[in-house]
This record gives sequence, C-alpha cells and structure tokens, in this order.
Amino acid sequence: MTTNAVSTLFDLLRHGEPVGGKKYRGQIDDPLSEKGWQQMRQAVGDYCAWDVIVTSPLSRCAAFAQELAARHAIPLEIEKRYRELGFGEWEGKTATELLAQDASLLMRFWQDPTKSAPPGGESLVEFHARVVSAFNETLKRHQGRRVLVVAHAGVIRLLVSHALDMPLNRLFRIDVPNASLTRLRVDHHDGGILPRLVFHAAQLSARA
Repeated sequence: MTTNAVSTLFDLLRHGEPVGGKKYRGQIDDPLSEKGWQQMRQAVGDYCAWDVIVTSPLSRCAAFAQELAARHAIPLEIEKRYRELGFGEWEGKTATELLAQDASLLMRFWQDPTKSAPPGGESLVEFHARVVSAFNETLKRHQGRRVLVVAHAGVIRLLVSHALDMPLNRLFRIDVPNASLTRLRVDHHDGGILPRLVFHAAQLSARA
C-alpha cells in the first residue's frame, strides 16, 4: 500500500424492530415499534464520530437517522437505493405463513436466492445492481470520511458479501440482527480499493 493511501469507514446499522414484529416486510413502510427505538438508541449510545449519515427512505430507518443527525448536528442524506429487497407477494407475511403455503419455495430461496426470487418480487441481480451502485456513489462522494448507513438486513448482507467478494447465492448465510452494526473499511490506494470487514453484528455503545 502506498503512503498516500486513505481509508473510508462505513458503519452499517440495521433498523430495530418495526411495528408488527418479524415478517417479510420488504418495502412496506412500517414505523419502528417502541422496542425498535430502544434497540437503536442502545446500539449507538453516545457514539457520534461520523461525518455523514446516509439512510434508506423507509421510516424504520429514516426516523432514527433523522433523530441521530439532529442530535449530533451530522449531515443527513436519504438514498432510495438503500431500500430493502422487494419481496413481492411475500411482503407482510411471516416465514411461518410462507412455510405453510409452500415450504419448498421458501427453502429454495434461502438456499439460493439467485434462482428463486419471491413471486412478483425483485430479483437478486436487480437488488445487487441498485445497492452496489448506491454504495459506489457514496464511496466516491465521501472518500476518506466516516459514514453511517442506516438500512435493512438485505442491504447489509449484500454489502458484506460485496466487500468479501462472496457468491450471491450465499447471501442468507449472513445473519443480521435488529439494531446490529457492521463496520467495513475501504482502503484506497494507487492500485485501486481494498474493502475489509472490521466487525459484524455489534453495538457501538460497547466500543470506543
């Protein structure tokens, strides 16, 4: 690595529990529950060492991002491409309901989502293209800065797999709990960029 190398830090924060609990919510715009607000506030604590916050427009992400940005006077950007994967006919349904309807279809989706998209849903290729394009533009715009991205489990899985150059069909082997935080560091140097996973599924309130 050359001496003029710089690093961009990405903290990826998943939203807390939404109203209605755990389900394939996708792009349904349910707000955070009271528990979800508590989860996110606890996950971040008093940590505020970001230069910018970038959020999905869906309220379960954007509402907390707006509160956090206002509290610490951090610039806020809304990026619609960081919305969750569109689950089509599965949106609003729980895994239990889907298993009862067609267990084999849901299992095929978990095992290889590149070949088994939800009926009427967004393909993983489309999802990958929009999330990676947003990430690349965020990276270019904020090179050398500390960025908080408030988003969804699918978006975070996608960005981790992209950073590690994992096959897309392994996406659901990455668990992303509510209000957990993942840190990526992207090192820029003359030969290109090198993304690294620093930690996953943590809480900033427990870290320096």
